[in-house]
Amino acid sequence: MNRFMRWVHYLGAPPNFHAFASRWVPWFHLAALPLMAWGIWQALFVVPADYQQGDSYRILFIHVPSAWMSLFIYGVMAVNGFIALVWRIKLSEVLAMSCAPIGAAFTLVTLATGAIWGKPMWGTWWTWDARLTSELVLLFLYLGVMGLYAAIEDRRAAARAACFLALIGLVNVPIVHFSVEWWNSLHQGATIRLFGKSTIDPSMLPPLIALTFGTKLWFAGSLLARTRATMYELESTKDWVRRDMEARG
Repeated sequence: MNRFMRWVHYLGAPPNFHAFASRWVPWFHLAALPLMAWGIWQALFVVPADYQQGDSYRILFIHVPSAWMSLFIYGVMAVNGFIALVWRIKLSEVLAMSCAPIGAAFTLVTLATGAIWGKPMWGTWWTWDARLTSELVLLFLYLGVMGLYAAIEDRRAAARAACFLALIGLVNVPIVHFSVEWWNSLHQGATIRLFGKSTIDPSMLPPLIALTFGTKLWFAGSLLARTRATMYELESTKDWVRRDMEARG
């Protein structure tokens, strides 16, 4: 067994994960805050206005990182759901379920900021555009996972059912991403490319990158915190929880 797998097995033990999460949650949040603060400052007060959209385009710096996170978190949830279903790892079940409310929040922010941005650009708050509709479906999938998990009393059976739904819904992720290429869409195409030339103005990239990394660090801290709390509740009758509570007074 290689070092990575030993670490995974070690972390899978609830007491070890609790100690790991307690140590790293503050660091992830502390690392995220300055990145997001700097990114927002640059987006609002430093980068120039867009030559066509004026200052209204600045909502992009919230909308785009939130949209990326809505897809990224669903991928994390689906991967953990797959691991939970195949190898029955309890930690992966809890991680997958802890992703859902965070992902739903980012998806809701994406839809809300998209509507605010769309009103001056398109003249309407909402249109049944392919990108908007598939992003709305993504929100419903998150809510469906959360609802199914809450509807079944047996926590482990509930997690497995919700993980199965998450895997089925994974087909929507590439639809969201490629919708502007597959169908005629009011939504603008990709202006930032990992491979190839980006068409966004270079002055706009640094704050966007800072906010992208900041939201990912914030997600990591939030995921660990939610998973730690859920594991603590599920393991409430175990000796390690009693010892931890006694140590905390």
